Amino acid sequence: MKRVTGIGGIFFKSTDPKKTKDWYKNHLGLNTDEYGCTFWWKDEEDNKCSTQWSPFAKDTSYFEPSKKEFMMNFRVDDLVTLMETLKEEGVTVIDKIEEYDYGKFGWIIDPEGNKIELWEPVDAPFL
Repeated sequence: MKRVTGIGGIFFKSTDPKKTKDWYKNHLGLNTDEYGCTFWWKDEEDNKCSTQWSPFAKDTSYFEPSKKEFMMNFRVDDLVTLMETLKEEGVTVIDKIEEYDYGKFGWIIDPEGNKIELWEPVDAPFL
């Protein structure tokens, strides 16, 4: 079973997310929107894939229970099986999976207390 297949996103806390997004847009050319910036690419099988870059408000609760300033999101192949395997291996698993039209999400905690988001994306072939 494949585990992580790539970086799904980089999320971090910011004192002023709009100002941060504007700075990255103006100085580094990121095509930002209300969520941050989506980088589009294709995999070896010619599927349209994305990686998300997003500043969050400093007081966000989305990273909890972690107290860290950032959260990584990893792309995975089979979220349900991976979460079961990680739990069996003694990894701290947050016992919920959320499903949306763009994929499934689950969360774990690493040994440093970082909340890690695991994402099984719904990728589509390029037309």
